Amino acid sequence: MKQHKREIKKIVLAYSGGLDTSIIIPWLKENYDGAEIVGICTNVGQDEDWDGMEKKALASGASKLYIRDIREEFARDFLFRIVRAGARYEGKYLLGTSIARPLQAKCQVEVALQENANAVAHGCTGKGNDQVRFELTYKALAPQLEVIAPWRVWDISSREDAIEYAQERGIPLGNISKKNIYSRDWNIWHMSHEGGDLEDPWNRPKNEMFQLTKSPQEAPDKETEITIDFEKGFPVGIDGKRLGAVELLSRLNKLGAENGIGRADMVETRVVGMKSRGVYETPAGEILLTALAELEMMTMDFNTLSFKRKMSQQYADIVYAGKWYTTFRESMDAFMDKAYQYVTGSVRLVLYKGNVIIAGRKSPYSLYLEDLASFGESSYDHTDATGFINLYGLATGVEAMVHKRIDAEEGQAPEMKHVAATFHDK
Repeated sequence: MKQHKREIKKIVLAYSGGLDTSIIIPWLKENYDGAEIVGICTNVGQDEDWDGMEKKALASGASKLYIRDIREEFARDFLFRIVRAGARYEGKYLLGTSIARPLQAKCQVEVALQENANAVAHGCTGKGNDQVRFELTYKALAPQLEVIAPWRVWDISSREDAIEYAQERGIPLGNISKKNIYSRDWNIWHMSHEGGDLEDPWNRPKNEMFQLTKSPQEAPDKETEITIDFEKGFPVGIDGKRLGAVELLSRLNKLGAENGIGRADMVETRVVGMKSRGVYETPAGEILLTALAELEMMTMDFNTLSFKRKMSQQYADIVYAGKWYTTFRESMDAFMDKAYQYVTGSVRLVLYKGNVIIAGRKSPYSLYLEDLASFGESSYDHTDATGFINLYGLATGVEAMVHKRIDAEEGQAPEMKHVAATFHDK
């Protein structure tokens, strides 16, 4: 192991209770002269044995474990910004893991500063994206802290090795085994699946792998209709009832999952450059992004909406890359704050066998005026179109005349010489 710049006496570990972070605790104590290990576990909506989490961390060698419930902050200040931005990484991934890491790392930094720790540690591999997301947050919020990334320096090279390491030291693993080999991340927004048979992109995901959603074939044979209410681009209620962020997501997840909505299977480009295969379940996210896109079209002018859609991809890219605590991300959200000041209204949806179908939309700030758009009698003066088209098409007409004149003069189109003559006469 590489020597570090200064003696490390206390380390705060981003602890999940999973395989990697469970074995990191004894590894850190063995390799940092018995340093004190403090764990921080954040509740972002994953299903965990929270009562047994502290017991498990202490049994692995930690001196204490902080557990923070940050679900409301996560949903309100992070996930709903993803919705408003319309962010889909490489057109498919709704950033469930990506968006959680900056907030989790921020909590870790807060504990490290509170505990007067020398270092922070994480269980991310050297191949993955999460190492970048955690460490960019450390750099943004507390660059003075040492960063320890065991997966980049230890001799353990696989999940099988990690399981053996834990078994040799009597570390409790729960339901983790060599047979249960999928790598999963779960929060209130999504569940991801990687590894195992998914590493061959030709393999179709097994239906029993999915944990949240029904398959469309198993979904009900009847439609489910709901209405989602938005204020300034943020979801605030369902069917006219105002809800907190966590309750709103929980209800939409349940409805979407029951109707087979939110599955995505993709081969994506990791921050480090390699391609990887992931399968995601994001029912509430799929419903919300689909609904808000309809409300935007009704309430935003053409130029603002066009620019926002271009920005959506940039927003997704920087969130995926862990650049949440940056001036660029904050600047994009400042644009969104202004652009969405009138994106308020309701969207009616039908959920049916994996589909999110738009059934209606309304807004007090709608730019759709039925009188103007109607094919029937309206206040619109059709004769106004003549002057508009003459001006709007002026550049197109001039370009065509000039090109035809040049072609005629060069003999490329003899039959067009009269066009050139007409042009000169004018």
